[in-house]
Amino acid sequence: MPADVHFDFSALLLLLTVVTGVVYLLDVLVLRKRRKREAQPGHVVEFSRSFFPIILIVLLLRSFLGEPFRIPSGSMIPTLEVGDFILVNKFAYGLRAPVFHTMLVPVGEPKRGDVAVFRYPRDPSKDFIKRVVGLPGDKLAYRGKVLYINGVRQALNPRGLYSSTDPRFQYATEYVEQLGDLEHAVLINPRRTSRGWTFTVPEGEYFVMGDNRDGSDDSRSWGTVPARNLVGRAKLIWMSWDGDANRPVLSRIGTMIQ
Repeated sequence: MPADVHFDFSALLLLLTVVTGVVYLLDVLVLRKRRKREAQPGHVVEFSRSFFPIILIVLLLRSFLGEPFRIPSGSMIPTLEVGDFILVNKFAYGLRAPVFHTMLVPVGEPKRGDVAVFRYPRDPSKDFIKRVVGLPGDKLAYRGKVLYINGVRQALNPRGLYSSTDPRFQYATEYVEQLGDLEHAVLINPRRTSRGWTFTVPEGEYFVMGDNRDGSDDSRSWGTVPARNLVGRAKLIWMSWDGDANRPVLSRIGTMIQ
């Protein structure tokens, strides 16, 4: 079994689909003919007949179209907050077989600036979310907390102090970074030191960074993301929950992710 195959909810859905599908087909081809006209099917057959279509539809939708995820950490602040629930477009980077992740239909590839969900290269059972800043072959540099791509400085303009009651963000400043045609917000803490570096992205790999540039565990520490590990592109915040206030954050619901 490949190292990145794990028994998770997707695997459970696939298993239930196969088992109920086999029982359903067996009932149609064999068992139904053997039963007396007045006899009722067993519980397993009845369950399979009732739930196989539903489980199959859920598996197909979740595997090929969209899947919900919850943001557990602050690595993508200010774009994504802890407690945001997002919808991920799994069609964006190609149709892959559920569980085994084999490419079935190569529909598209990540673009620079995409907010992507992927399976963590060091532990594929975990899903991470970061922004794609480096495409295969790109030459990246980071100097003075400013990103350079293929020798071109990416515009970084201050927006103002980040508003938060969390003391960790007391001195954090929000900036607008431009990656090609895409503008998005990033968070930089001027009191946190940062080493400069250069890196060339290998073919078939992607370099990702969190928008919370001084508070993100990303490609700067554990390397690039193989194309095989890509799950999909984050598109929409469909729910946001403030755990401290124990209430939804209505202003964030329905926000498109840039």
